[in-house]
Amino acid sequence: MLIKRLLLSTVVLVLLAAAYFWAALSWSYSTGERAGWVQKFSHKGWLCKTWEGEAALVSLPGSSPEKFLFTVHDDEVARQLTTHIGKRMSLHYEEKVGLPTRCFGETRHFVTRVTLSDEIPFGPGISFPTGPGAAASAPTAPPAPPAAPASR
Repeated sequence: MLIKRLLLSTVVLVLLAAAYFWAALSWSYSTGERAGWVQKFSHKGWLCKTWEGEAALVSLPGSSPEKFLFTVHDDEVARQLTTHIGKRMSLHYEEKVGLPTRCFGETRHFVTRVTLSDEIPFGPGISFPTGPGAAASAPTAPPAPPAAPASR
């Protein structure tokens, strides 16, 4: 009888732990988008390998960048990030709270989707185009006025 109770209590504890992990992984505290330049991205960990990255977010030109640390679980998203590292992109993320170990990732922000950004907004209605063809479509300086004739 004692062995049955011990076995039953162990099974109940394992089921409760599994339910907790399922709830923590399927529920998001918050979701959102962050745009910036991914400057670090690596596959690391001793036992549990995870994709960890760092993006530099700049709110205004000339200001110091804010760092956004994130984790990626999907290999396809990791491939996209690796391919476009150094380019400006928008990262869609889900924030997970309550994951007890580092095996799920080093951060609470899990990137689920990546979108390349074609222009850099400087303010409402003002943007700077980037990407191929940006130099051809970028505004140029007005022509210099004609030089005055030299007098002798």
